[in-house]
Amino acid sequence: QVRLVESGGGLVQPGGSLRLSCAASASIVSIYVMGWYRQAPGKQRELVARISGGGTNYVDSVKGRFTISRDYAKNMVYLQMNSLKPEDTAVYYCNAYDTIWGQGTQVTVSS
Repeated sequence: QVRLVESGGGLVQPGGSLRLSCAASASIVSIYVMGWYRQAPGKQRELVARISGGGTNYVDSVKGRFTISRDYAKNMVYLQMNSLKPEDTAVYYCNAYDTIWGQGTQVTVSS
């Protein structure tokens, strides 16, 4: 079973940028859909972005600011986050097959 490890989180000021990385322990070529989710304190986990053979999808609140991509050669999935807002503060999780999760990486947007 593939394992996922996220990295790249941290503290950033509003308006700043971060790039999250998700490293898979095996080839992601056969994984049709992979995604990034986030969970803020006291809130349910929500889908942020998804990438599949059919393209990409984003939750409305991040459209135009976040970009999901993947590198098959490196077995990596990325989430480029620009123009960050305090409401983007959450633990971000990488997902595969809708059932496999990484351990999460904390993103805090604060001045």
